[in-house]
Amino acid sequence: MLCHPRLPLIAGWDADRPAIRIWEYAVGQLREVGGFGADSAGYDAVGHDRFERTPSAAWHPGEPRLVVVDGASTVCWTPSGTTAIDGVAPTEHQRDVAFSPDGQRLWLSPGGGEDGWGSSIVLDIASGATTVGPQWDTGVAAHPGGGLVATLQSDQGATLVLFCRDTEAVLRPMRRALILDCDGYETPIFSPDGRHFAVRGNAYDNSLELFEFPSLRRVLGLVLGEPSPGYPYPQEWLDGMHAWSRQNVAFGPGVLWIGTPEGAVVEFEIDGQQVTEHEVLPGSRVTALAAFATGELIVAGGGTLLVLSGRRTSPAGASAAAVAEFLAGTVEAPVIEVDQLDLTDGIRTWQSDDLEMVTDASDSDPSWLRIRAAMNGRS
Repeated sequence: MLCHPRLPLIAGWDADRPAIRIWEYAVGQLREVGGFGADSAGYDAVGHDRFERTPSAAWHPGEPRLVVVDGASTVCWTPSGTTAIDGVAPTEHQRDVAFSPDGQRLWLSPGGGEDGWGSSIVLDIASGATTVGPQWDTGVAAHPGGGLVATLQSDQGATLVLFCRDTEAVLRPMRRALILDCDGYETPIFSPDGRHFAVRGNAYDNSLELFEFPSLRRVLGLVLGEPSPGYPYPQEWLDGMHAWSRQNVAFGPGVLWIGTPEGAVVEFEIDGQQVTEHEVLPGSRVTALAAFATGELIVAGGGTLLVLSGRRTSPAGASAAAVAEFLAGTVEAPVIEVDQLDLTDGIRTWQSDDLEMVTDASDSDPSWLRIRAAMNGRS
């Protein structure tokens, strides 16, 4: 599910076909107001069909406009109907999409063409002009205080969480970055006050990590369910892995909400480290979790969509100082390469060029660091 950043609108992905439904929450009720792809063919039962055909979507930051993309088309939904957006060439790869925080541009990745995965597209909505941008993937998260966005650059060996000023037409990552083990993560989610962000993933574990901002210090690291036993994976572990939704976290003020396969929603108070479990969907797994800008929590599961009262959000703009502090401590990165960035995994830090000297790593270190140490030891 994807809530509009300001308006009481929510988009939800169909579980059976590449389709999106849109609801409005008004006068305490959810009302379906539109959608996309309702007549599309269902997903195949096996293979990568779901991954290759599931559309991506992004809300305009201030208006009731949802852009939906796949490899072949880019369309925009508004309450008055759906229209095609021209100027974006098709690609053989599935695309991700995001609005720039000012709503004037679309960021689409990958760019396609000769660059393939190595580039993105910036589309000026008013003029239709396009510009080539740097590689990013999965999604773009805007900091609630303004001035900054976060995105991913994923690789099987390690994923970078990159931070960029939101005033540039093209995403220009800063030198200070977060490094995560392996790939397969979801788009980062910022808390309403901008003091924390969560990253859900990865390809091998149901991990959930919570970081402070602007320090990037990790304050919580969980594996939801049993950790990966290693390949070949036993069927019971695969069943448990798939029972946990990858869209099962949302923030409220001071709170991280986590949906479970048992139909409960866990309330984690960040500062006090207190945990409370709420039974919401008895007998049904939570398949998605999201929060409106006003604080209401939306829970999906068992064919139902519930809106629960939550904590009211903090005043807008309360977190702008955190962005200023982060940007004051870094500069734009001339090259997006691990050896040229100032990295942290939330626990340790490495300045640019430090990783070239790493030759020793233990079994407790992340796999990306063990690989780097092995490679350096052979050179």
